[in-house]
Amino acid sequence: MKSADIRENFLRYFQSNGHTIVRASSLLTSSDDPTLLFVNSGMVQFKDVFTGREKRPYTRATTAQKSLRAGGKHNDLENVGYTARHHTFFEMLGNFSFGDYFKRDAIRFAWQLLTEVYGLPKEKLWATVYVDDDEAYDLWTNEIGVPAERCVRIGDKPGQPKYVSDNFWQMADTGPCGPCSEIFYDHGSDVEGGPPGSPDAEGDRYIEVWNLVFMQFDRDVAGVLTPLPRPCVDTGMGLERLAAVLQHVHSNYDIDLFQNLIKAAARETQTVALDSNSLKVIADHIRACSFLIADGVIPGNEGRGYVLRRIIRRALRHGYQLGQTKPFFHQLVKDVVAEMGAAYPELMEQQSRIESVLKQEEERFGETLENGMKILDAALGQMKSGDAPMLDGETVFLLYDTYGFPVDLTGDICRERGVAIDHAGFGDAMERQRGQARAAARFKTGGSYEYAGDKTRFTGYSSLVEDAKVVALYQAGTSVQRLDQGVEGIVVLNTTPFYSESGGQVGDEGVLEAINDGHVVRFNVADTQKIQADVFGHHGTL
Repeated sequence: MKSADIRENFLRYFQSNGHTIVRASSLLTSSDDPTLLFVNSGMVQFKDVFTGREKRPYTRATTAQKSLRAGGKHNDLENVGYTARHHTFFEMLGNFSFGDYFKRDAIRFAWQLLTEVYGLPKEKLWATVYVDDDEAYDLWTNEIGVPAERCVRIGDKPGQPKYVSDNFWQMADTGPCGPCSEIFYDHGSDVEGGPPGSPDAEGDRYIEVWNLVFMQFDRDVAGVLTPLPRPCVDTGMGLERLAAVLQHVHSNYDIDLFQNLIKAAARETQTVALDSNSLKVIADHIRACSFLIADGVIPGNEGRGYVLRRIIRRALRHGYQLGQTKPFFHQLVKDVVAEMGAAYPELMEQQSRIESVLKQEEERFGETLENGMKILDAALGQMKSGDAPMLDGETVFLLYDTYGFPVDLTGDICRERGVAIDHAGFGDAMERQRGQARAAARFKTGGSYEYAGDKTRFTGYSSLVEDAKVVALYQAGTSVQRLDQGVEGIVVLNTTPFYSESGGQVGDEGVLEAINDGHVVRFNVADTQKIQADVFGHHGTL
């Protein structure tokens, strides 16, 4: 069964059981939710419904939610490409009950879908419940018929307070919480690993495919649990994991969706060996980048923009490792659209913009990637056999500041060669540079930054031509009302497509044109530099 069919069958099954199909929310969490950088599960868009702050016209919902784990504490980036089931972007299939049905129906729906719709053998499925959840245990063993030896009670983690368990879920330190029941698939005795709850549970034989969360209690600041008047259900099943089970493969990267993207990455990098970890990284990262840009994120040096930049540059480095030194990553967007555009129409709608943003970022980083790799290779090559395998912080900082290498990208390369990086030394170098920047907060021309206007709106990832308004002029380091012809100066605009030097990338050159008394006035931009944080100065001559 293809991944697209698995997704469609899931949604249609729950629709036939009274659920409203709700379109996936944006990957970007709302501005009033400081707890997450990106949506990382299906329940995020329903948080206010679960807590009672929002009402919806339905009490049963189902979604295929695009999700991302590549920033903050929910960060799988460094594992992507090296394990069977870690991804930056993934799809979470889920069904939800807002005070409607509870454990009996949630368990029945899950069992019926897995065994009757998807056709999984019943004897291959295991269930876990929280140690005190007798209700769920009885439902699994007595009503569903799972043998007692395949229904495992999971207790609290050793040395932890009560309810700190893999089978007890909580939204936060206080608020809705409750036990959960996980469903596992047994790949068979030829795969290493023990059943859930055993010392060997981390092996690959028994794979969790579905988590059913029963929001049953409200926890107060004292840790006291009070039964909720209208218990809710929140379930989550990773599409990629389920596809691996249904397609009889052990790695998510072997499912049809990923195999098609891996072949596309091999096509663009001219790689023959399809089992390359670098191809897996590229295939994973093109999905994450495409969806992030479609949802409005552009590469930058802060927050979400920096997460996107890190993912792009990690993919480009793996392309470089495969021998591809020319822009290639943006060519894979059409393959993502072919695989997922029907389910997520925003990909088709934004395809050209996604390609443009990625191509520009590729071209900018391509200018420094090769030189940065030479610096890094030389530093690693100079290490003596008796040395502690650690790259010094000064080199890590040089790569970051001059060549635009995110620290985790340098760490990625070093880890492949068995070398650690000196994070403390990097931090010292970073702080020293900040101090120098504060002390030298001056124009290249020697003047002080005297600007109190608004930040510059950067549009260079979507357009190379822009109408703008002049908001400040500087000549010889001093704010002026006009520039003299033939004299160097700085122009600040309210909006600009010019990229400002940052992260090892050079500032853009170009032309500013205006009409004055019927004549065309031309300002030739030789460089673009920030005169303040988020204020772009166009250096040039009138």
